[in-house]
Amino acid sequence: MDDRGGGGGSFVAVRRISQGLDRGSACHSTSVEVVAGSAAWLGRGLSCVCAQRRDSDARPSFDLTAAQEECLQRLQNRIDIAYDSSVPEHQEALRALWHVAFPGEELRGLISEQWKEMGWQGKDPSTDFRGGGFISLENLLYFARNFPKSFQDLLRKKEGDRALWEYPFAVAGVNITFMLIQMLDLEAANLLRHLCSEAQNACRSNFLEVLTENESAFDLLYCIAFKLMDHQWLAMHASYMDFNTVMKATRRQLERELLQEDIARLEDLPSYSLLVDRKC
Repeated sequence: MDDRGGGGGSFVAVRRISQGLDRGSACHSTSVEVVAGSAAWLGRGLSCVCAQRRDSDARPSFDLTAAQEECLQRLQNRIDIAYDSSVPEHQEALRALWHVAFPGEELRGLISEQWKEMGWQGKDPSTDFRGGGFISLENLLYFARNFPKSFQDLLRKKEGDRALWEYPFAVAGVNITFMLIQMLDLEAANLLRHLCSEAQNACRSNFLEVLTENESAFDLLYCIAFKLMDHQWLAMHASYMDFNTVMKATRRQLERELLQEDIARLEDLPSYSLLVDRKC
């Protein structure tokens, strides 16, 4: 997971040519055009958008219960797993993602030009998981299996007045995993936690309260964040150069919602309503 910080890299923009992906056609080259460039990779360079701590601020307290420690440790164990293309479980998860994204369409290989249709940077998705690890693939799978309509709407860019140059779906998904890990301070050592703002610690504390009741809370928050990001994208009339700005706006909104006093579960977040196929 050491590649999460990083500086420059490459990016992929997806040019909208027709509305949605025509899955009935044998050739999909008329639906999207994938273009590589030299700007910073979409998952790199995200800066902290939470309030910054001043030297004069009192050190915020952050004590975990035993249940929170246990749940947090399990989540951190997931975060620590890097995607490894030689591991059969990881290969099967990647195949499963293809099948839920494009049911009925045969995948020709784990390395294939087909993957660009989902918004990966190249023909080998494993090179894009460096920013989020295996959990970013698990997040995408959870989204596709639990909220299939919302997942397909985002994949195919069905909603709203879309930009000519759209964000690539899959790479954006890895970015959202990375953003949530940062926002919730899920990799920081306990001794360094005082360097975070009081607001960030409060967000983290509130999330851990939810996590103790629902071990899929991180995956569910991911689904909410993805839909919220697309909602912000449309509201801002964004194009691919605006991606980091949209991500920062998404993070700020999630932080505000997590800090609300009446949030007992993630389904109480206002942005949860954006999941059109949410469970009652």
